[in-house]
Amino acid sequence: MTNLAYDQDLDRNPANHQPLTPLLHLERAAQTHPLHTAVVHNGVKTDYRTLRDRCVRLASALAARGLGRGDTVAALLPNIPAMLESHYGVPMAGCVLNTINTRLDADTIAYILDHGEAQAIIVDREFWPVLREALTIAKARPLVIEVDDGVGAPIPDAIGYEAFLASGDPAFDWPMPRDEWDAISLNYTSGTTGRPKGVVYHHRGAYLLAMGNVLAADIRRHPVYLWTLPMFHCNGWCFPWTICAVSGTHVCLRAVRGPVMWKLMGEHGVTLMCGAPVVMATLLDTPEDSRAPLTEKVRFTTAGAPPPEAVLARMAAAGFEVCHVYGLTECYGPAVVNEWHRDWDDLPAHEQAARMARQGVRYPVLEALDVKDPITFDSVPADGITMGEVMMRGNVVSKGYFKDPAATQKAFEHGWFHTGDLAVKHTDQTIQLRDRSKDIIISGGENISSIEVEDALYKHPAVALAAVVAQQDDKWGEVPCAFIELKPGMSATEAELIAWCRQHMASFKAPKRIVFSELPRTSTGKIQKHILRASIKA
Repeated sequence: MTNLAYDQDLDRNPANHQPLTPLLHLERAAQTHPLHTAVVHNGVKTDYRTLRDRCVRLASALAARGLGRGDTVAALLPNIPAMLESHYGVPMAGCVLNTINTRLDADTIAYILDHGEAQAIIVDREFWPVLREALTIAKARPLVIEVDDGVGAPIPDAIGYEAFLASGDPAFDWPMPRDEWDAISLNYTSGTTGRPKGVVYHHRGAYLLAMGNVLAADIRRHPVYLWTLPMFHCNGWCFPWTICAVSGTHVCLRAVRGPVMWKLMGEHGVTLMCGAPVVMATLLDTPEDSRAPLTEKVRFTTAGAPPPEAVLARMAAAGFEVCHVYGLTECYGPAVVNEWHRDWDDLPAHEQAARMARQGVRYPVLEALDVKDPITFDSVPADGITMGEVMMRGNVVSKGYFKDPAATQKAFEHGWFHTGDLAVKHTDQTIQLRDRSKDIIISGGENISSIEVEDALYKHPAVALAAVVAQQDDKWGEVPCAFIELKPGMSATEAELIAWCRQHMASFKAPKRIVFSELPRTSTGKIQKHILRASIKA
């Protein structure tokens, strides 16, 4: 018998129910630890009281320009204080933050500005040339706010970021989200088509993933975090909000360079950092005489290709503890963690590496993770052999794709988010990826659409057929490898085609290798990519 008394006169009200939002992490840190160092950049330290005031000034200035709930504010910035401030100041105005990959080409940036309906863009001077070109293509005419971080020339007719903040009021009564389902950010991801899709995050998911990071990465109070992971990538896996939740210190890093990273780690006592395998390679390849001694054990959280045994050994010897995670833009970044078991410490090194290669188990804030048959939706057996599709459900799965209801519906069929990644499930319930059904190449932690690369190659007058697959790479994890069939009587060289691609897209997306051969096809003419993948692994 149901006791209805628990539902009577016990309604939600402002006293017992508030929308979850990560924005309050900054308010708490500023109230509790106002003089603690929040940000370090170029030798300048900023405390939490000042950081909070700057973020609220940004919100106030945006509101004074008429921007508010549902308006998109883009950011084309490296990992500098203005980017961190944007993660708070923009949503504090009720706006939606759209961080743009600084490595993208002008055409793609133009598409993002138009599709995302950007009303304003905060841009570092270094990236003005590509933005200027993008604005000649785009229909959008956003307010341009320039950040002077000592790189690049002044931007004509732009509003200076510091002057813009000075026009804001630190006492501005910024509005809480009306609902925790309100959008907080818009992140564009490479999908199975050449054009990126806009993934919409909500305040609730950003709050929960930020707290999930604290648990998954075993973060203590006042960590010192080095920004080696781009904040434009899944909002830096939500770490702009995570670090403030534990009143930590953000050590900004404009560009990932080995000697600079070692210098900052030694100087500021860094305890935590994240990044793709390429960041580990950069650290380890730094000459000994360019390394500052570490004062703390550094926990390094990495995603993408699992670190090989030799890399794990070198990282441990250098003073790092590696944590392997897995996720997608659609789940706020990392939602699966390789949760280490203490009894694995006694295993031989090669067996430890084999355990580390697994993507792991669900984050504490992800309600469900499974590997399912994509046809029957039955869970695959936990035998480490049977492959299925990785599926998730929970509060750290995004709202869906911006202005793309068909893609959203397809991604959430049967009440599960379909990752498109193929995996097996082991007896201990850890999952391990085996393939990527979406043909996405993850290079240096960034997604590259094989179709986008193929489209660029097809524009070359000598190319008859093109197929792009992932090739393993010690530095980048994966790089694009293109297989080409030339038109009869036509010729092209590897160098020519790679240069061609670099002219038609962001240079990091261009193939690193071109193989000229007849492409294997099915009876219906479909190119058999699995044969091509096998050929470069042989």
